[in-house]
Amino acid sequence: MDATDSVSPAGTGAAEAAGTQPIGADPAGAARARADPAGSGRRGRVVGLALACHPGPALAVTALGCALALGSGLGGPRSALVTAAVLTGQLSVGWCNDAYDARRDADAGRRGKPAADGTVGARAVWAAATVALALCVPLSLACGALAGAVHLAAVTAAWLYNLRLKATALSWLPYVAGFGALPAAVALSLPGGPWPRWWTVAAGALLGFAAHLADTLPDIAADRAAGIRGLPHRLGARGTRLLLPAPLLGATAVLAFGPPGPVDAGGATALVLAGAAALAGPALGRRWHKAALAGAVAVAAVDLTLLLARGAAGS
Repeated sequence: MDATDSVSPAGTGAAEAAGTQPIGADPAGAARARADPAGSGRRGRVVGLALACHPGPALAVTALGCALALGSGLGGPRSALVTAAVLTGQLSVGWCNDAYDARRDADAGRRGKPAADGTVGARAVWAAATVALALCVPLSLACGALAGAVHLAAVTAAWLYNLRLKATALSWLPYVAGFGALPAAVALSLPGGPWPRWWTVAAGALLGFAAHLADTLPDIAADRAAGIRGLPHRLGARGTRLLLPAPLLGATAVLAFGPPGPVDAGGATALVLAGAAALAGPALGRRWHKAALAGAVAVAAVDLTLLLARGAAGS
Protein backbone atom coordinates (compact mmCIF):
# COMPACT_ATOMS: atom_id res chain seq x y z
CA MET A 1 0.00 0.00 0.00
CA ASP A 2 1.43 3.41 -0.93
CA ALA A 3 0.87 6.82 0.62
CA THR A 4 -2.02 7.72 -1.63
CA ASP A 5 -3.85 4.62 -0.46
CA SER A 6 -3.26 5.18 3.26
CA VAL A 7 -4.08 8.90 3.43
CA SER A 8 -7.20 10.21 1.66
CA PRO A 9 -8.79 13.66 1.54
CA ALA A 10 -11.54 14.00 4.11
CA GLY A 11 -14.35 14.42 1.61
CA THR A 12 -13.34 11.36 -0.33
CA GLY A 13 -12.95 9.27 2.81
CA ALA A 14 -16.42 10.28 4.04
CA ALA A 15 -17.99 9.48 0.73
CA GLU A 16 -16.31 6.10 0.66
CA ALA A 17 -17.42 5.40 4.22
CA ALA A 18 -21.00 6.15 3.17
CA GLY A 19 -20.68 3.77 0.27
CA THR A 20 -20.88 6.57 -2.34
CA GLN A 21 -18.39 8.41 -4.55
CA PRO A 22 -17.70 12.14 -4.74
CA ILE A 23 -19.38 13.99 -7.60
CA GLY A 24 -17.37 13.59 -10.79
CA ALA A 25 -15.35 10.63 -9.50
CA ASP A 26 -14.60 7.78 -11.91
CA PRO A 27 -14.09 4.58 -9.94
CA ALA A 28 -12.98 2.60 -12.98
CA GLY A 29 -10.62 5.34 -14.05
CA ALA A 30 -9.19 5.63 -10.55
CA ALA A 31 -8.64 1.89 -10.42
CA ARG A 32 -6.89 1.96 -13.77
CA ALA A 33 -4.72 4.85 -12.62
CA ARG A 34 -3.66 2.94 -9.52
CA ALA A 35 -3.08 -0.28 -11.46
CA ASP A 36 -1.39 1.45 -14.38
CA PRO A 37 0.70 4.33 -13.01
CA ALA A 38 2.49 6.38 -15.67
CA GLY A 39 1.60 3.94 -18.44
CA SER A 40 3.20 0.91 -16.78
CA GLY A 41 0.44 -1.31 -18.20
CA ARG A 42 1.22 -0.12 -21.70
CA ARG A 43 4.90 -0.80 -21.15
CA GLY A 44 4.01 -4.22 -19.79
CA ARG A 45 2.05 -5.02 -22.94
CA VAL A 46 4.96 -3.92 -25.14
CA VAL A 47 7.35 -6.10 -23.14
CA GLY A 48 4.85 -8.95 -23.28
CA LEU A 49 4.60 -8.65 -27.04
CA ALA A 50 8.39 -8.73 -27.29
CA LEU A 51 8.58 -11.86 -25.14
CA ALA A 52 5.78 -13.56 -27.07
CA CYS A 53 7.87 -13.68 -30.25
CA HIS A 54 10.21 -16.31 -28.70
CA PRO A 55 13.11 -13.82 -28.73
CA GLY A 56 15.84 -16.36 -28.00
CA PRO A 57 15.28 -18.67 -30.99
CA ALA A 58 14.27 -15.74 -33.21
CA LEU A 59 17.48 -13.84 -32.53
CA ALA A 60 19.62 -16.99 -32.76
CA VAL A 61 18.30 -17.93 -36.21
CA THR A 62 18.53 -14.32 -37.37
CA ALA A 63 22.13 -14.07 -36.16
CA LEU A 64 22.94 -17.30 -37.99
CA GLY A 65 21.43 -15.93 -41.20
CA CYS A 66 23.37 -12.69 -40.82
CA ALA A 67 26.64 -14.53 -40.17
CA LEU A 68 26.10 -16.79 -43.19
CA ALA A 69 25.36 -13.76 -45.36
CA LEU A 70 28.46 -11.87 -44.26
CA GLY A 71 30.61 -15.00 -44.48
CA SER A 72 29.41 -15.66 -48.02
CA GLY A 73 30.54 -12.23 -49.20
CA LEU A 74 27.15 -10.58 -49.64
CA GLY A 75 28.40 -7.28 -48.26
CA GLY A 76 26.82 -4.96 -45.72
CA PRO A 77 23.65 -3.69 -47.46
CA ARG A 78 22.74 -7.05 -48.97
CA SER A 79 23.47 -8.86 -45.71
CA ALA A 80 21.25 -6.38 -43.88
CA LEU A 81 18.43 -7.14 -46.32
CA VAL A 82 18.79 -10.90 -45.77
CA THR A 83 18.91 -10.34 -42.01
CA ALA A 84 15.74 -8.25 -42.09
CA ALA A 85 13.93 -10.91 -44.12
CA VAL A 86 14.98 -13.66 -41.70
CA LEU A 87 14.09 -11.55 -38.65
CA THR A 88 10.57 -10.69 -39.84
CA GLY A 89 9.97 -14.32 -40.75
CA GLN A 90 11.11 -15.49 -37.31
CA LEU A 91 9.00 -12.85 -35.57
CA SER A 92 5.91 -13.94 -37.48
CA VAL A 93 6.51 -17.58 -36.59
CA GLY A 94 7.11 -16.86 -32.89
CA TRP A 95 4.04 -14.65 -32.52
CA CYS A 96 1.91 -17.14 -34.44
CA ASN A 97 3.05 -19.89 -32.08
CA ASP A 98 2.18 -18.02 -28.89
CA ALA A 99 -1.13 -16.69 -30.19
CA TYR A 100 -2.29 -20.11 -31.40
CA ASP A 101 -1.20 -21.86 -28.19
CA ALA A 102 -2.50 -19.15 -25.81
CA ARG A 103 -5.50 -21.09 -24.51
CA ARG A 104 -3.60 -24.37 -24.14
CA ASP A 105 -0.71 -22.61 -22.38
CA ALA A 106 -3.18 -20.93 -20.00
CA ASP A 107 -4.84 -24.25 -19.20
CA ALA A 108 -1.42 -25.80 -18.54
CA GLY A 109 -0.42 -22.89 -16.29
CA ARG A 110 2.79 -22.25 -18.19
CA ARG A 111 4.82 -19.32 -16.98
CA GLY A 112 6.52 -16.85 -19.27
CA LYS A 113 3.74 -16.96 -21.87
CA PRO A 114 2.41 -13.38 -22.19
CA ALA A 115 -0.51 -14.31 -24.47
CA ALA A 116 -1.60 -16.94 -21.95
CA ASP A 117 -1.23 -14.99 -18.69
CA GLY A 118 -3.04 -11.88 -19.94
CA THR A 119 0.00 -9.61 -20.23
CA VAL A 120 -0.92 -9.06 -23.87
CA GLY A 121 -4.06 -10.15 -25.71
CA ALA A 122 -3.99 -13.00 -28.21
CA ARG A 123 -5.54 -10.70 -30.81
CA ALA A 124 -2.65 -8.27 -30.48
CA VAL A 125 -0.18 -11.13 -30.89
CA TRP A 126 -2.03 -12.39 -33.99
CA ALA A 127 -1.93 -8.84 -35.39
CA ALA A 128 1.81 -8.62 -34.78
CA ALA A 129 2.34 -11.98 -36.50
CA THR A 130 0.33 -10.82 -39.52
CA VAL A 131 2.26 -7.55 -39.82
CA ALA A 132 5.61 -9.35 -39.54
CA LEU A 133 4.58 -11.84 -42.22
CA ALA A 134 3.41 -9.04 -44.49
CA LEU A 135 6.81 -7.37 -44.15
CA CYS A 136 8.65 -10.65 -44.67
CA VAL A 137 7.21 -11.20 -48.15
CA PRO A 138 8.67 -8.12 -49.91
CA LEU A 139 11.91 -8.29 -47.93
CA SER A 140 12.43 -11.91 -48.96
CA LEU A 141 11.63 -11.30 -52.62
CA ALA A 142 13.98 -8.28 -52.63
CA CYS A 143 16.81 -10.77 -52.04
CA GLY A 144 15.98 -12.35 -55.40
CA ALA A 145 12.99 -14.24 -56.74
CA LEU A 146 14.37 -17.71 -56.12
CA ALA A 147 16.01 -16.80 -52.81
CA GLY A 148 12.78 -15.19 -51.66
CA ALA A 149 10.70 -18.17 -52.72
CA VAL A 150 12.97 -20.54 -50.79
CA HIS A 151 12.83 -18.42 -47.65
CA LEU A 152 9.07 -17.91 -47.83
CA ALA A 153 8.60 -21.66 -48.28
CA ALA A 154 10.54 -22.17 -45.04
CA VAL A 155 8.40 -19.58 -43.23
CA THR A 156 5.25 -21.24 -44.55
CA ALA A 157 6.47 -24.60 -43.25
CA ALA A 158 7.04 -23.04 -39.82
CA TRP A 159 3.49 -21.64 -39.76
CA LEU A 160 2.19 -25.09 -40.72
CA TYR A 161 4.13 -26.50 -37.80
CA ASN A 162 2.39 -24.09 -35.42
CA LEU A 163 -1.08 -24.66 -36.84
CA ARG A 164 -1.02 -28.38 -37.57
CA LEU A 165 2.20 -30.39 -37.85
CA LYS A 166 3.38 -29.78 -34.28
CA ALA A 167 0.99 -32.45 -33.01
CA THR A 168 1.82 -35.06 -35.66
CA ALA A 169 4.62 -37.50 -36.43
CA LEU A 170 5.82 -35.00 -39.07
CA SER A 171 6.63 -32.36 -36.46
CA TRP A 172 10.31 -32.52 -37.45
CA LEU A 173 9.70 -31.63 -41.11
CA PRO A 174 9.31 -27.83 -40.80
CA TYR A 175 12.53 -27.60 -38.76
CA VAL A 176 14.43 -29.63 -41.34
CA ALA A 177 13.00 -27.53 -44.18
CA GLY A 178 13.60 -24.22 -42.42
CA PHE A 179 17.19 -24.80 -41.34
CA GLY A 180 18.07 -26.41 -44.66
CA ALA A 181 16.57 -23.48 -46.55
CA LEU A 182 18.60 -20.85 -44.68
CA PRO A 183 22.01 -21.47 -46.33
CA ALA A 184 20.21 -22.05 -49.64
CA ALA A 185 18.44 -18.68 -49.46
CA VAL A 186 21.70 -16.94 -48.52
CA ALA A 187 23.58 -18.49 -51.43
CA LEU A 188 20.81 -17.66 -53.90
CA SER A 189 20.92 -14.03 -52.72
CA LEU A 190 24.47 -13.65 -54.07
CA PRO A 191 24.98 -11.94 -57.44
CA GLY A 192 24.18 -14.45 -60.15
CA GLY A 193 22.30 -16.66 -57.68
CA PRO A 194 24.89 -19.47 -57.35
CA TRP A 195 23.55 -22.81 -56.23
CA PRO A 196 24.24 -23.56 -52.55
CA ARG A 197 26.76 -26.19 -51.57
CA TRP A 198 24.87 -29.39 -50.91
CA TRP A 199 26.68 -30.12 -47.67
CA THR A 200 25.69 -26.79 -46.13
CA VAL A 201 22.03 -27.48 -46.94
CA ALA A 202 22.29 -31.05 -45.58
CA ALA A 203 24.06 -29.85 -42.44
CA GLY A 204 21.43 -27.15 -41.93
CA ALA A 205 18.66 -29.73 -42.24
CA LEU A 206 20.33 -32.01 -39.67
CA LEU A 207 20.81 -29.07 -37.31
CA GLY A 208 17.13 -28.27 -37.75
CA PHE A 209 16.17 -31.80 -36.77
CA ALA A 210 18.34 -31.51 -33.67
CA ALA A 211 16.87 -28.10 -32.87
CA HIS A 212 13.38 -29.62 -32.91
CA LEU A 213 14.40 -32.34 -30.46
CA ALA A 214 16.18 -29.89 -28.14
CA ASP A 215 13.40 -27.27 -28.29
CA THR A 216 10.68 -29.81 -27.48
CA LEU A 217 12.55 -31.80 -24.82
CA PRO A 218 11.76 -29.57 -21.79
CA ASP A 219 8.02 -29.54 -22.56
CA ILE A 220 7.41 -33.17 -23.52
CA ALA A 221 5.43 -34.07 -20.39
CA ALA A 222 3.20 -30.98 -20.50
CA ASP A 223 2.67 -31.28 -24.26
CA ARG A 224 1.68 -34.93 -24.00
CA ALA A 225 -0.83 -34.03 -21.29
CA ALA A 226 -2.31 -31.51 -23.72
CA GLY A 227 -2.66 -34.15 -26.42
CA ILE A 228 0.32 -33.17 -28.59
CA ARG A 229 1.93 -36.18 -30.23
CA GLY A 230 4.86 -34.91 -32.26
CA LEU A 231 7.88 -37.08 -32.92
CA PRO A 232 9.71 -36.22 -29.66
CA HIS A 233 6.55 -36.90 -27.67
CA ARG A 234 6.28 -40.33 -29.28
CA LEU A 235 9.92 -41.04 -28.46
CA GLY A 236 9.59 -39.83 -24.89
CA ALA A 237 12.07 -37.73 -22.92
CA ARG A 238 14.67 -40.48 -22.60
CA GLY A 239 14.48 -41.48 -26.26
CA THR A 240 14.72 -37.85 -27.35
CA ARG A 241 17.79 -37.24 -25.19
CA LEU A 242 19.52 -40.31 -26.59
CA LEU A 243 18.65 -39.43 -30.20
CA LEU A 244 19.65 -35.77 -29.94
CA PRO A 245 23.41 -36.19 -30.53
CA ALA A 246 22.87 -38.27 -33.69
CA PRO A 247 21.76 -35.50 -36.09
CA LEU A 248 24.40 -33.18 -34.64
CA LEU A 249 27.15 -35.71 -35.29
CA GLY A 250 25.65 -36.24 -38.74
CA ALA A 251 25.93 -32.53 -39.43
CA THR A 252 29.55 -32.58 -38.28
CA ALA A 253 30.35 -35.49 -40.58
CA VAL A 254 28.64 -33.86 -43.57
CA LEU A 255 30.54 -30.61 -43.06
CA ALA A 256 33.84 -32.45 -42.58
CA PHE A 257 33.57 -34.91 -45.47
CA GLY A 258 31.32 -32.96 -47.84
CA PRO A 259 33.87 -30.60 -49.40
CA PRO A 260 36.02 -32.11 -52.16
CA GLY A 261 39.42 -33.46 -51.17
CA PRO A 262 40.73 -34.84 -47.89
CA VAL A 263 39.35 -33.76 -44.54
CA ASP A 264 41.16 -30.60 -43.43
CA ALA A 265 42.38 -29.79 -39.94
CA GLY A 266 39.22 -27.87 -39.07
CA GLY A 267 36.99 -30.77 -40.07
CA ALA A 268 39.10 -33.32 -38.17
CA THR A 269 39.11 -31.16 -35.04
CA ALA A 270 35.36 -30.69 -35.27
CA LEU A 271 34.81 -34.43 -35.57
CA VAL A 272 36.90 -35.13 -32.47
CA LEU A 273 35.24 -32.41 -30.38
CA ALA A 274 31.74 -33.27 -31.52
CA GLY A 275 32.29 -36.97 -30.94
CA ALA A 276 33.63 -36.42 -27.43
CA ALA A 277 30.76 -34.11 -26.48
CA ALA A 278 28.12 -36.43 -27.94
CA LEU A 279 29.48 -39.49 -26.09
CA ALA A 280 30.01 -37.64 -22.81
CA GLY A 281 26.37 -36.56 -22.62
CA PRO A 282 24.72 -40.00 -22.41
CA ALA A 283 27.65 -41.38 -20.37
CA LEU A 284 27.10 -38.76 -17.65
CA GLY A 285 23.33 -38.98 -17.87
CA ARG A 286 22.93 -41.09 -14.74
CA ARG A 287 24.62 -38.45 -12.58
CA TRP A 288 23.31 -35.36 -14.37
CA HIS A 289 19.99 -35.69 -16.20
CA LYS A 290 20.73 -32.65 -18.39
CA ALA A 291 24.09 -34.02 -19.52
CA ALA A 292 22.80 -35.23 -22.90
CA LEU A 293 21.29 -31.83 -23.65
CA ALA A 294 24.48 -30.05 -22.56
CA GLY A 295 26.54 -32.34 -24.77
CA ALA A 296 24.21 -31.67 -27.69
CA VAL A 297 24.56 -27.92 -27.22
CA ALA A 298 28.34 -28.31 -27.32
CA VAL A 299 28.13 -30.34 -30.53
CA ALA A 300 25.79 -27.74 -32.03
CA ALA A 301 28.33 -25.01 -31.27
CA VAL A 302 31.02 -27.00 -33.08
CA ASP A 303 28.72 -27.61 -36.05
CA LEU A 304 27.68 -23.98 -36.35
CA THR A 305 31.30 -22.85 -36.23
CA LEU A 306 32.18 -25.29 -38.98
CA LEU A 307 29.13 -24.29 -41.03
CA LEU A 308 30.05 -20.62 -40.86
CA ALA A 309 33.64 -21.45 -41.80
CA ARG A 310 32.50 -23.46 -44.82
CA GLY A 311 30.20 -20.73 -46.17
CA ALA A 312 26.91 -21.20 -48.00
CA ALA A 313 27.61 -20.95 -51.72
CA GLY A 314 29.72 -22.84 -54.19
CA SER A 315 31.89 -21.35 -56.87
